[in-house]
Amino acid sequence: MSEPIKPIFLVNAYADPVLVRIEGRASFACSGNLKDFFGEMVKEGKTRFVLDFHGCASMDSTFLGVLAGSALLLGKLTPPGSMTLVRVGERNLELLRNLGLHRLATVESGEFKMNFDGSGAQALSAEKRTEIEQAKLVLEAHENLVAADADNAAKFQDVLAFLRNQVESRNLPL
Repeated sequence: MSEPIKPIFLVNAYADPVLVRIEGRASFACSGNLKDFFGEMVKEGKTRFVLDFHGCASMDSTFLGVLAGSALLLGKLTPPGSMTLVRVGERNLELLRNLGLHRLATVESGEFKMNFDGSGAQALSAEKRTEIEQAKLVLEAHENLVAADADNAAKFQDVLAFLRNQVESRNLPL
């Protein structure tokens, strides 16, 4: 199977739980669309999510921070929502554990019986963000990683300082 050049998030918002299949490299470039999708689904009352990582080649810290923020949001709901990450490969599992995300979501690394109905799936649209919107997204994602696990503060202190400076230098509220 050839890997897609651009990441694709296929979603079935009508399933319960909501299904998301991640294909390609999950990075800052596409993370905002997933964050927006989670927010819309929660507004619509959807609180259970399963994310399929079988086709996910790699993940960056911004994508992981968006996952952390979404899992934190789901945990604050009454009753709490849930996020299950399935078919996570070894490298991606290592990243999830190193950043503490395995404590926020259920992680299934082995073979998982997945019934992803492709007929109801749609690709998330890729909306462009301005440079400052992107900086705010990346900052929020890394703050989510620190909220998920305090040990991440040391790992991302330089990134956080740079991004805060970038956002604040434009006199925009965080």
